[in-house]
Amino acid sequence: MNLPSGGVLTDREIRRAYEGGELVVSPWEDGMVRPAALSLRLGEHAFVLESDQSVDVADRRTYPKMLERLPDERGRLRLEPGEVLLAPTLEKVGLSERLAGLVDGTSDYARLGIGVVLSGQVSPGFGRRKPGVLTLEIVSHLRHPVLLRPGARICNLMLFASTGSARAYDEMPHNYSSDQAVAPSRLADHVRPA
Repeated sequence: MNLPSGGVLTDREIRRAYEGGELVVSPWEDGMVRPAALSLRLGEHAFVLESDQSVDVADRRTYPKMLERLPDERGRLRLEPGEVLLAPTLEKVGLSERLAGLVDGTSDYARLGIGVVLSGQVSPGFGRRKPGVLTLEIVSHLRHPVLLRPGARICNLMLFASTGSARAYDEMPHNYSSDQAVAPSRLADHVRPA
């Protein structure tokens, strides 16, 4: 597939990247293509981070516990004020080594006081061998609970053409490239204890 020489992929280029195999998205829904991004939806299997001690990033024994947050009887995920909810995208994504991405929340959620971000960057080669979910960090800045709807559009993935990376993300140690569900932090795998 002929990717543009650089810059953000527009709707036509996103579709071409998908059709040419440079971009894998499952399930694919053409209506999720935006003028310069691909919308992704909220998955179901979410976790709340709960901590009762100081966190030492080099010591996984101090990491917050990941407590499963099940949908309520109406299929909604409850987000309490100030909580950090880790939730997967419904879609599994794979990028060739010639694509990079940025994930950002939508203004619809931001206007409700809900932040939807993880690290934002999706490196070239993410999920290229086995497409994986993107893990979202969702935080409510409101004083009352928020009820989120799995299956609803929650973020956008902007895609950028690149000249290709010398080393794809899925070849790096301790990566999240082919995660099929939310995974805990792997930071302790590459931070030296003092």
